[in-house]
Amino acid sequence: MIRHRPSIFIALVLLLVTPALGAESLPTATTAESVGLSSDRLERLRTVMQEYADEGRVAGVVTYVARSGRIAHLEAAGMADIEAGRAMQKDTIFRIASQTKALTSVAVMMLVEEGRVGLSDPVARFLPAFEKTTVAVPSEGSGTDVVPAKRAITIRDLLTHTAGISYGEGPGQDQWQAAGIQGWYFADRDEPVSAVVERMASLPMDAQPGERFVYGYNTDILGVVVETVSGMTLAEFFEKRITGPLGLEDTRFYLPAGQEDRLAAVYAAKDGGIERATDPRLGQGHYVEGPRVAFAGGAGLLSTASDYGRFLQALLDGGELDGVRLLSPKTIELMTVNHVGPRLAEAWDDRHGMGFGLGFDVVVDLGAYARHGSPGAWGWGGAYHTTYWADPKEKLVALLMTQLRPAGDSDIQKRFRALVYQSIVGPPEAE
Repeated sequence: MIRHRPSIFIALVLLLVTPALGAESLPTATTAESVGLSSDRLERLRTVMQEYADEGRVAGVVTYVARSGRIAHLEAAGMADIEAGRAMQKDTIFRIASQTKALTSVAVMMLVEEGRVGLSDPVARFLPAFEKTTVAVPSEGSGTDVVPAKRAITIRDLLTHTAGISYGEGPGQDQWQAAGIQGWYFADRDEPVSAVVERMASLPMDAQPGERFVYGYNTDILGVVVETVSGMTLAEFFEKRITGPLGLEDTRFYLPAGQEDRLAAVYAAKDGGIERATDPRLGQGHYVEGPRVAFAGGAGLLSTASDYGRFLQALLDGGELDGVRLLSPKTIELMTVNHVGPRLAEAWDDRHGMGFGLGFDVVVDLGAYARHGSPGAWGWGGAYHTTYWADPKEKLVALLMTQLRPAGDSDIQKRFRALVYQSIVGPPEAE
């Protein structure tokens, strides 16, 4: 177990070293007050995040707050790799896992806008193996029965996680395990995701299409739809249509050669502290060595706070940033409203007051949500304990990047959210 307090040398490094950010980043606010935030209150955020690192509750963290399209807070605290003595930097690269889903959902909606995909289209139109799917249901005894799906799975079902498809953990998990499919991690696979998805289609799902919110491989399947329709790998589509045009130089499925020292190490919560993650798959992972053939739309990308913040800003600004338009404002509106009614809260106890759109959770009832925010704020997070949200009412984008898996009972995300919102002292005036 690791409990650490940075040395004087490391503290000086954190204070004095100003890393070069990516070539494309949002402009920096002249002062926090110029965008309706308090400098003193943002200092609370910096101080608390440093305390989490100093006390060994996380190794390190990068936090990012932008308002009215300007960065008001971008800070690094703690260590990117304790054992190697590498301090966390503002441009440290993180495994963002399910934050990949946002880019894949945007890619699908680009194809919807082009008339090449429809939200009500059956998935089988693009992936014929899904023509007839089945559902595993508990039998009267201790086993399960497999029954036909009542209807076809649609693109909208996948975007809203209401297709009935989990990560292979439901009533039919034995069949999923036998097929070599369980868990969200793909980086170490030596076959393309399309081959895995082909096998999924013949396995029993967890629920009937449209009936329940079931979080799982939905967005990985959508990534294969994007590949099929576009004729490109998902990596190529992202680079050509999203990350390249927006200038997101550090958002990729695998780490480029020579950048190993920019990737944060993964730690695991243990006994009130942390230890370096040892699992060769879900711990440090295969994002460096590959085999670099599995481009998973559900949980595959690496990114930085500045890159991902720029991507979110494009969506918050109606689908366009610096002359690069990804989507129409009306498409963004459609993506960020509740499509699932109460089904998200019925599935997950900690999601009261929330719904789910086409790729994002959405705050619906602030009182039931019982956390800082605004109705209409949307976001998600990743398995390594990263989180993000955008708040259209406050013109706010916020990101917390760390590498903690499992996170145990860490409350850093809740603290981060409260500290971001307490820094708001005025309207989101642009400079």
